[in-house]
Amino acid sequence: MPRIVALMLALCLLAGCAGQKSKGDLLEATLESYASTIRWGNFEDAAAFVDPETLKAHPLTTLDLERYRQLRISGYNAQPARSVGTNEVTVVAEVVLTNNNTQSVRSVLDRQRWRYDEKAKRWWLVTGLPDITQH
Repeated sequence: MPRIVALMLALCLLAGCAGQKSKGDLLEATLESYASTIRWGNFEDAAAFVDPETLKAHPLTTLDLERYRQLRISGYNAQPARSVGTNEVTVVAEVVLTNNNTQSVRSVLDRQRWRYDEKAKRWWLVTGLPDITQH
């Protein structure tokens, strides 16, 4: 009987630990989710990753969203995240864009800066969505 109690206690502790992700695990999950969202070309959903302060300073306009809708994402290749502080990382990603109207293909470099929010227990994209106006 004591073995069963010890086993149950160990399982409960493991379940509790599994429910709390580390900052690194959260970063990995966030970057994967963001990449998936961008690959599908869903920029409206991708805006949910952007730091609220960044969105307040640079809100997405209807024109911005229309520009994003004119494109199809043909590729998204991100380098591994690099730490630049306790709660900040940078990621450089190549975003390959295909214009829906002309079928021309080009790529832009998206230099991302991510910040960990201790209160919210999540990572925010500080630099905003990719700048598709680069040439």
